[in-house]
Amino acid sequence: MKNKILMAFMILGIISCQNKDKTESKSVIKTIAEDTLSKTVAGTADVSNAPVKDDQAVELIRKQLNILLKKDLPALTKDDRFFYYEAFDLNNDNKDEYFVGFSNPYFCGSGGCTGYILNNDGSVINRFTVTDFPVLVTTSTSEKFYDLIFETGGKFHLLKMKNGKYPSNPSVQENWNGEVPKESTKVLDIQEKKLEKYSF
Repeated sequence: MKNKILMAFMILGIISCQNKDKTESKSVIKTIAEDTLSKTVAGTADVSNAPVKDDQAVELIRKQLNILLKKDLPALTKDDRFFYYEAFDLNNDNKDEYFVGFSNPYFCGSGGCTGYILNNDGSVINRFTVTDFPVLVTTSTSEKFYDLIFETGGKFHLLKMKNGKYPSNPSVQENWNGEVPKESTKVLDIQEKKLEKYSF
């Protein structure tokens, strides 16, 4: 009987210690969250050491860029080896395609920058030259893919899918006259959206 009572007190003691630890950890977490929130709202939070987002899309794009740019890799500096991306379903198949862009001197010149559109499996749909970002995705389609509007040289150009590809040089495509359709979606808006950059 004494053993049972002693065992009951031990179990009760362990449970109460565990609850105390949970209360203390919740209090610490709450304090950290409140501090972070107040610094974020005030604009004083230091996010320079924030962990890099490392999802499947990023890994897929990294792998593909290392293959596509294999010959360029020796010439690239550490600062050149960054990309931006944004996902968008261009053909309504419920699978995102990936717009991939760069913003450094190796990939950009006076006419614009190089970019890619990759399928969700990493295969290349298109490589673009001389383009500025963002890319506008319209609501009209060609070959089941949305038409795109690229800006290059201060002019907008309409790109339509033809034979499974978009034209690779937007600057020589049909000019878009008039206002950009309000229902268009901006993709790869590197400056305005403050997109995260990733190394490859």
